[in-house]
Amino acid sequence: MPAAALKPKPTRKPTRTQSTARRPVLLDSPYAPVEKRALPPGRPREWYVTHNRRLKAMRLAIALLDMGVYLPDQARNDRIRSAAETIGVHPPSETTCHMVRALMRYAR
Repeated sequence: MPAAALKPKPTRKPTRTQSTARRPVLLDSPYAPVEKRALPPGRPREWYVTHNRRLKAMRLAIALLDMGVYLPDQARNDRIRSAAETIGVHPPSETTCHMVRALMRYAR
């Protein structure tokens, strides 16, 4: 009998996306926010507003992905706002909801 026939066949491990696609991963509760650091001084106010909006949109996009929402079409405003409530941030504006969907769209 050839030696190759005696070797056990390797089992294929599922990738991370396969395992989470079959069953949604629950969020770790309670959500602990990242330690805040001071933003650099001397920028226009609009820069800080945009920066904080982007951070919030990223947090919400990650929370939605953890909840099993993988497509931007599935992320309607009410679903994004319920995710915000789940992770403990203020309800996002229309602009932030749009930004969350854009992040999910361009991450593909």
